[in-house]
Amino acid sequence: MSIFPEILAPAGSMESLIAALRCGADAVYIGGKNFSARSNASNFDINEIHKAAELCHLYSAKLYLAVNTVITDSETPDFCDFIKKTAICGIDAYIVQDLGCAELIKKCVPNAVLHGSTQMTVHTAKGAELLREMGFSRVVPARELNKEQIAEISKTGIEVEVFIHGALCMSVSGQCYMSAVIGSRSANRGGCAQACRLPFSACGNKNFCGLSLKDLSLISKIDELKSIGVCSLKIEGRMKRPEYAASAVSALKQACDGLTPDTEMLRSVFSRDGFTDGYFTGNLSNMFGTRQKSDVIAAKDILPEIRQSYAKERKVYKISFDITVKADLPIKLTALCNNLSVTVTGEVPQTAINKPIDKHYIEKQLSKLGDTVFEYDNTTADIDAELMVPASQLNELRRKAVEKLYKLIIENNTPNYDITDFTPNVKSKPRKSDSFKLHVYCSNINQADAVFKSADMLALPLKNCLSVISDKRKYISKLIINPPRFISDEKKLISQLNELYSNGFRHLLCVNPAYIKIGNEIGFTLHGDFGLNICNSYSLTSLDALGLSDAVVSFELKLIQIEKLNSNIPIGAIVYGYLPLMLTKNCPIRNEIGCQRCKKTISDRTGRNFTVKCHDKDYVEILNSELLFMADKASDLKRLDFGVIMLDNESPQDAEEIVSKWTSQKINHPSKITRGLYYRGIQ
Repeated sequence: MSIFPEILAPAGSMESLIAALRCGADAVYIGGKNFSARSNASNFDINEIHKAAELCHLYSAKLYLAVNTVITDSETPDFCDFIKKTAICGIDAYIVQDLGCAELIKKCVPNAVLHGSTQMTVHTAKGAELLREMGFSRVVPARELNKEQIAEISKTGIEVEVFIHGALCMSVSGQCYMSAVIGSRSANRGGCAQACRLPFSACGNKNFCGLSLKDLSLISKIDELKSIGVCSLKIEGRMKRPEYAASAVSALKQACDGLTPDTEMLRSVFSRDGFTDGYFTGNLSNMFGTRQKSDVIAAKDILPEIRQSYAKERKVYKISFDITVKADLPIKLTALCNNLSVTVTGEVPQTAINKPIDKHYIEKQLSKLGDTVFEYDNTTADIDAELMVPASQLNELRRKAVEKLYKLIIENNTPNYDITDFTPNVKSKPRKSDSFKLHVYCSNINQADAVFKSADMLALPLKNCLSVISDKRKYISKLIINPPRFISDEKKLISQLNELYSNGFRHLLCVNPAYIKIGNEIGFTLHGDFGLNICNSYSLTSLDALGLSDAVVSFELKLIQIEKLNSNIPIGAIVYGYLPLMLTKNCPIRNEIGCQRCKKTISDRTGRNFTVKCHDKDYVEILNSELLFMADKASDLKRLDFGVIMLDNESPQDAEEIVSKWTSQKINHPSKITRGLYYRGIQ
């Protein structure tokens, strides 16, 4: 990159894009009308994307397109068509979550630039290495990382883009299913209803918003981010107003220039009772907050002042002119900017009747650049004596020269892509599995001991696998290591996995992309988990190429969509258990009442209770309040290769009964169950 670090601004509308550019953004990211994780923003149609690209390139800025949602097979033709059209517009890079989308982009535009979205749940060096090997040039790591963890990712050689300001989700990006499961509006599809901002409490306080975090601000940490190799400083906020983009970019630019940023103005525009740097510094104690009445009042007072900051064009380039005025020859005007030049010609000058032109007169007219991106520098002139040129003609020549220079700058900054005629094959064949197998995710070794005879494969937490190394359980051949969904210490984790492999363990569950890289390097047989958010056949093709032996597809798909997936590897789905709604590094119970009073549940304003599953105080999972139960729907699962039973706190006896009676459909039907999204689907 030529700019280091890059100031990357959000734009949910054309006004926000203009505001960001005029305030000094080096790059802007936007979303289209479809395939964007901020579907509720105004977003851009194809004509607007083309205009946005031209504006960015006029400012020598980059334009990145967020196509950071998961897609289904039926959407792949429209997705490919969209990618080809946007490539023609001159998009500088695509921000991608879905492995299948990355595969399709490369097929449509082989030389397209890919950035791995934070929705991919990459938060370690090995995850970043995997993306680099897959052709990604940049990664946006999870927002839950501290300085040291970001530094490790930077060492891999991939560009690192870090969120520096804006909203923080309670959940790790890409691992939040709360909006989908509760309200059928998927965050992974861009439709998040922000249910986490509503009241949740560990002790019944109906006014306590236990899942609502303050906005992030790392503007004071720019020097530290520079020192660890971060190349892009990203502002969140495609749903926010233009004044927010303007103030955030301005504050960030001030900080990058070594000045004291106006953080008070930034807080006045939008905050949730202030800001936090908690994950970066490790201080998680003061991260929770909600939008206060005082925050809203402050915004109203400051907005008109901010609008003035982007009311006029920002002077980006110095421009100089070279003019030749000769008798009996058309006037020739050359405009020069950086290493670019354009030439325009006018009429033959007239003989002066009164006062002839001179250099001062010409400079006066050529310097009238008005509301353009150019700042006047100087003029060289070769003028014959006793000639006259009307001011209107000089103004017209200047206007034409500036217009040509605009076009040349845009052309010079616009990437050229190779666009293929690839069309995805969506004529999927219904799957017909010869046998339905059961994979059981156990929470502890006692459950595993109880169900191993009935289960085809067993998944057991890594710490439990380590505890049984010495006794060499007889079912180790079908035991899958279920590692932490969030990796805090990758080096320690790799050491543990190597130990398990050397003691006969051969199967590893890939709960995020890092495990694909780690598992392949060690030699494990790899199994894809739901956390990979597999929603289409092309994602399965990618997993197959990466060496996975099977995969659990996203539980955000309807059964009919799962059945039609084409795959060279076996596919399965969760068929029993409490679905994980959220993976978070910050425990809502610990924040509200402390660990000593923990009852392992939080409740919402309706009285529903959600289990909070703690993983050694490193991260927690928030589980759905209702049990996913599909035991009486076996006929609807027959085209799956395997089903996943997820056990939580069931006793060994109950676990054995659930698994052994599954195929006979004799499991007791609980009073409160859900079918998840398998029939109703998502918006």
